[in-house]
Amino acid sequence: MTAETEEAEVIDERSAAEVEMAELNAKILRIQADYDNFRRRSREEREAAAKYRSQHVVEALLPVVDNFERALLVKPESEEAKSLLKGMEMVYRQFQETLKNEGVEVIETVGQTFDPHFHQAVMQVEEEGFESNQIVEELQKGYKLKDRILRPSMVKVNA
Repeated sequence: MTAETEEAEVIDERSAAEVEMAELNAKILRIQADYDNFRRRSREEREAAAKYRSQHVVEALLPVVDNFERALLVKPESEEAKSLLKGMEMVYRQFQETLKNEGVEVIETVGQTFDPHFHQAVMQVEEEGFESNQIVEELQKGYKLKDRILRPSMVKVNA
């Protein structure tokens, strides 16, 4: 072997090593980017889970809130019934405050423009004093948890 061929082999080996090193560096960068994306997704999932941790419990309690509100509409006649109603009102206010502290909000309806993201139209009527597509009456309250709709409001909409 001559010195020139040895030098050419060394250059070829060096070039091959540099190419392999560049490929490995690129692979490391891809793995690092994948890991960073995984960490970001995991953090976002944990944050979403924490933000909406009470969703299932609140959804289960919404029928209870509805029944509470129906019970509070009863007009008591005896003093005993009035006292009981007063106690129920106190429990209801405490219940509402607890829901509010969890981020639960009632969806605004009467007088608002119908929005299918927040409202479910179950009736359409023609009433004076309301614009077209404006909510006339709320038939069932709707609720949202922070920015997520738990239950849309059931409403009557003006034609």
